[in-house]
Amino acid sequence: MSHPPRNRTTRPGGNLPRPARSRASGDGSGHAVAPESPRGQSIALWQQLAGVANALQAIRGGQSGTAALAAVDSGLRPGVQSLLFQVLRQLGRAEALRRQLAARTPPPAADALLCTALALCWDPQDAPYEPFTLVNQAVEAAKHSPAARAQASFINGCLRRFLRERDALVAATDNDPVARWNHPAWWIQRLRKEHPQHWEQILRANNAHAPMTLRVNQQKCTLARYQKALNAINLEAFPAGAMGLVLQHPVPVPSLPGFAEGWASVQDAAAQMAAPLLLEGLDLTQPLRVLDACAAPGGKTAHLLEMAGAAALQVTALEIDAIRSARIGDTLQRLGLSAQVLVANAARPQDWWQAHCDGALFDAILLDAPCTASGIVRRHPDVRWLRRETDIAQLASEQAALLKALWPLLRPGGRLLYCTCSVFRAEGDTQVQTFLAHNTDAQLLPSPGHLIPGNADKGGAVPDNLNGDHDGFFYALLQKSPQ
Repeated sequence: MSHPPRNRTTRPGGNLPRPARSRASGDGSGHAVAPESPRGQSIALWQQLAGVANALQAIRGGQSGTAALAAVDSGLRPGVQSLLFQVLRQLGRAEALRRQLAARTPPPAADALLCTALALCWDPQDAPYEPFTLVNQAVEAAKHSPAARAQASFINGCLRRFLRERDALVAATDNDPVARWNHPAWWIQRLRKEHPQHWEQILRANNAHAPMTLRVNQQKCTLARYQKALNAINLEAFPAGAMGLVLQHPVPVPSLPGFAEGWASVQDAAAQMAAPLLLEGLDLTQPLRVLDACAAPGGKTAHLLEMAGAAALQVTALEIDAIRSARIGDTLQRLGLSAQVLVANAARPQDWWQAHCDGALFDAILLDAPCTASGIVRRHPDVRWLRRETDIAQLASEQAALLKALWPLLRPGGRLLYCTCSVFRAEGDTQVQTFLAHNTDAQLLPSPGHLIPGNADKGGAVPDNLNGDHDGFFYALLQKSPQ
């Protein structure tokens, strides 16, 4: 597991170490920019720890990490995000250690702060600050918190005992799978059953930082030219797929060469497989109607249009959420592309198909279905703690409903690409096999199937044409029989 390098330089006006430098927010990699206040003032570590603990408490209450971070003051948010992600990646171990230190679970605010400190300092090699500094500042955060002030002495006692007895306490939790892998027990058990050869690789990948991967817009730039532009500003990148580049070190998105002009987009290497899979084999010399269902934020919609070039590709992009739908328009505008963007429920064609698509059948459909997001946990480390095992069946039911609703809209001989960013089989191959059993006019074409998150050197776990690091995904390309 990689972590930001530690920096012991002191800040002006204080003797606390500078927060560990982390990586670009908004780059899709799960990193935050280095914390700086708007006017350059020093940000006390206890303030950041308090923000992390508040966000952790919100996530434990059912909020997403995105919503929890949105509530953090903008000056604190980058540093809080960096530390929060590290806490979420070590939360299983932290909670196991807390059970060793306290006979009863403390009140929520105190427990969140205690677990935050334990997650950050339990392994000195990965700690963003010296453990003693983390302990002192966690106690300081408790003293400033109306909800945790009464437990400040308790938190201090637990953390100082941990520093004294660290080796024994850690050893006492080593046999706990949740502490070792930092995932819920049901998640670990399900992966062991469904991916007996790769379950450990998946869990290790989930606890690592995600790469920042770019998709070069082939209408405006070649891969080699863009790689040269990155090298010119000392950014090293490696190819991933036909038009992808993985950055050696993530950077803020606005600093990418030609980003505002649409030269490149941030998109994971696995996600970049969607457009080529769907369009390969179709006659792009003829006008084609394509539906991108569940399209926000528009990366795959844009990739379809980029690949089509001058071909007459009419793309309709659906998104049920109006706010997320607006992001599709923003994406297309930056890239200089156009599509019909509709705020609509893909599972209810009666609401939009006749009115906006003239009831015409589609030549190709991309269904990037809602799922557990179990393949992108390293980008969203809160997912593992928010999901319940019962969510899988519920989401699988929604996916089946979408397949059932959209299949009749595909012309004979047309193709539907079903994909999810999930590693759970109920949302992948089990879903597709069930669909095939009930639709005799559907044929499964050669497809990647389940892609395992992490590096691609897994002995056949991923296709040969996908190089570099990538998220967990599932792909099934279905063709409707000609009539």
